[in-house]
Amino acid sequence: MIAVGLDGFSKGWVAVTIDGDRRTVSFHGDIAAALARPFDRAGIDIPIGMTDDGERICDRLARERLRPHSSRVFTGARRWLWREFSDPDKANRDALRRGQTRVSRQLWHLGNKIMEVDAFVRDNAGRDIREVHPELVFLLLNGGVPLPAKKSQAGDVLRRKLLKRSGFREIDRWLTVTRIGSGAKRDDVLDACAVAIAAHEPTGCVPEGARPLDAHGLPMQIWF
Repeated sequence: MIAVGLDGFSKGWVAVTIDGDRRTVSFHGDIAAALARPFDRAGIDIPIGMTDDGERICDRLARERLRPHSSRVFTGARRWLWREFSDPDKANRDALRRGQTRVSRQLWHLGNKIMEVDAFVRDNAGRDIREVHPELVFLLLNGGVPLPAKKSQAGDVLRRKLLKRSGFREIDRWLTVTRIGSGAKRDDVLDACAVAIAAHEPTGCVPEGARPLDAHGLPMQIWF
């Protein structure tokens, strides 16, 4: 079983691979390169499957699970936002005209990554590629106890501790040596590890049961 966990950063993607007892990390400029090697299942920390109004049941359920940190789930991804607009203010004015919610600046800046993954997944419908939210994975690893912010010292320490328990014995070296020069931040690597765990041995998903599909047949379901 070869599982890959992907998390995006400014210059591309962090890819963490679990192959038996072996765990490796690599850095790639685009999603095609990150998933060029054979794999059985991949997880990606990015929305897969979108509605025209940005409302998804999986986002609402994920936010409920992460309370009191529900804002860690960005909501409102819509293909037309980035297809029709290059300016977030104009996009938001049009969203309001359509009776929809605004898009946050954080989500807006993920637009290129979202559309890159959208095209790749649609072109590779036969491959097992799932949406994973790393915060849901860390919550599970921490016994359901909410974690400090990932960019805080306490949050970093706890996430490293949880990953070491899950077999990532090289995580400290990855963070202090391997990632240097890649452009990836510490939390990007930590998140990719969590996504890889869910890709390797998924524990659950929201919503459970039948997968809601978008207009292109992509599942709108978040795994952890």
